[in-house]
Amino acid sequence: MTAYTIDFNPIIQLTDDQFYQLCRANPDLKFERNSHGELIIMPPTGGETGNQNFELVIDFGIWNRRTRLGVGFDSSTCFKLPNGANRSPDLAWVRQERWDALSPEQRTKFPPICPDFVVELMSPSDTLKSTQDKMKEYRENGVRLGWLIAPEQRRIEIYRPQQNVEILEAPATLSGEEVLPGFTLDLRSLW
Repeated sequence: MTAYTIDFNPIIQLTDDQFYQLCRANPDLKFERNSHGELIIMPPTGGETGNQNFELVIDFGIWNRRTRLGVGFDSSTCFKLPNGANRSPDLAWVRQERWDALSPEQRTKFPPICPDFVVELMSPSDTLKSTQDKMKEYRENGVRLGWLIAPEQRRIEIYRPQQNVEILEAPATLSGEEVLPGFTLDLRSLW
C-alpha cells in the first residue's frame, strides 16, 4: 500500500478547523497535510512495523515517566507545524514547558507546535525519499533531534538542527543526547 496525495487547492483550501473536522469525520483513515495544503492519505502499517513501533513507544514511555521532562505522543497525534503542514510522526516528544505554554484548546486539537524529538519508523510501504523529506521538514520547523529508522536496511539517519544528516549502519543503541538526557534506545531487537 502507498500513501496518496490529493490536491484540493484548485477547488478549496481547507482551513485548520475543516481539516480537523475531516479527520474526525473519517476516523478509519489517517490524514496528513503538507505545507502546500495537499491532503495525504496514509496507509496502515503491517504487523511487523506496528510491533516495532509499539516496542519503541514502550521504551520511550518508560524513560519519559521516569524523568517527567516532557510529553510523549504516538503515531495517532497530528501536529500543526510552523510551515502549515500537519504531520503525525511515529513517535514524538515535546518538552514540558513548551507543552504547558499551549492553551487547553490547542492541546485538544492538533497542537500548533513542532515536537522537540521525532521518530519515523519506515514500513515497507514508505519510500526513503518521502520519509527523508518529512524528516527534513521536521528539522526545518524546529525539531531538535530526529531519528529515521529503516529496519529492512538496518540503517538510522539522525537529524539535528543545522547539521548534516548522520547515518549509522546497524547500531546496537541510540543516545537521546542532550535533548533526551539519559535515554538510550536498544535497537538490537530491530535487526
